[in-house]
Amino acid sequence: MARGKGCRVWDVDGNEYIDYIQGLLPNILGYAHPSVNRTYVRQLKLGHSFSLPHPLEVQLAEKLCEIIPCAEMVRFSKNGSDATSGAIRLARAVTGRDRVACCGYHGWQDWFIGSTSRHLGVPKAVRELTHSFPYNRPDALEKLLRAHPGKFAAVILEPVNFEMPRAGFLSEVRKITHRHGAILIFDEICSGFHLGLGGAQKMYGVTPDLACFGKAMGNGFPISCVVGRRKIMKKMEDIFFSFTFAGEVASMAASLETIAILGSAKGIPALQRAGQRLQAGIRRLANLHGLSERIHVAGHPGWFVLRFKDSEGNPDHLLRSVFQQEMVKRGVLLLTTHNMTTAHDDKAVTKTLQAYEGTFQHLKEWIEKKELRKRLQGPEIRPIMTIR
Repeated sequence: MARGKGCRVWDVDGNEYIDYIQGLLPNILGYAHPSVNRTYVRQLKLGHSFSLPHPLEVQLAEKLCEIIPCAEMVRFSKNGSDATSGAIRLARAVTGRDRVACCGYHGWQDWFIGSTSRHLGVPKAVRELTHSFPYNRPDALEKLLRAHPGKFAAVILEPVNFEMPRAGFLSEVRKITHRHGAILIFDEICSGFHLGLGGAQKMYGVTPDLACFGKAMGNGFPISCVVGRRKIMKKMEDIFFSFTFAGEVASMAASLETIAILGSAKGIPALQRAGQRLQAGIRRLANLHGLSERIHVAGHPGWFVLRFKDSEGNPDHLLRSVFQQEMVKRGVLLLTTHNMTTAHDDKAVTKTLQAYEGTFQHLKEWIEKKELRKRLQGPEIRPIMTIR
């Protein structure tokens, strides 16, 4: 990429694309949002990495405590992995326990990535302390915690991803977690703000002990945070959770402006409407071209994904590969996820659906003629990680 503006990007050869990757989710207002950038630059001119706390740190913390149900205190960081790792360290310090139960993806740090297939370089002793459980299976969580009574410091999960929580799932997870004396952490690095300013915890009415936010909170500027109950967060004074750039205030200024825009009529409601129109259009076109059994839409309008299945219902990486190839030829850049922004206007959605129309026409023909592999102009996409 060479540059981006709104929902569009241009590569180094001058090709233009409508972008649904958006830097892996953070650009919730689109690239180079004018008022966010002006706010950021205005603070840059006044300095942005100070020797002591700045009033903007207090202002943003107060705003987050206002909009996020579990937030009574806040600590800032830069990446999602900073926040989730800080929350885990905090939970271990408060409980005096070591084991962690997790559900979802929680970043690159040893405590989590050691539980996946990408654990090269992570000591075995660290890997053995993290245990995963399947989403929407509170019985599996109960069984896991019972297997190591009094040993779990925390249960951390993405409260929602592309699979919707079953009725009562999140509240049951909270009950089980507290019954076993552990701390409940919602990883809202991705769900935060795309589902509303209070995150999934506000949408589903289940309040965790701690939560982690990042990505969209700065519209692409690097910022994340751990928020939670005062009684637990006070222990942050005793653990080591410190970074040279944790107090960088230009990103905090950008975050305050981003939150203000998202709270307006042109913010999250506009993003949701664009996502709803796109989801409906994709489903209609899939049905029209006989692809509804092979290509499925899953997730919320503000953040959704396509699932590709073969004729037996298994993940179809070849079909996905050809799909992405044909979409990028038609000026749409995506990784099957649709990270919606307020910049995805009617014109962008219309052009995207036109690209879907042309791509689905070809896919239907190539599937019928068994020509998918022949049509792929590069290597097939393969998963890079398995979460155990």
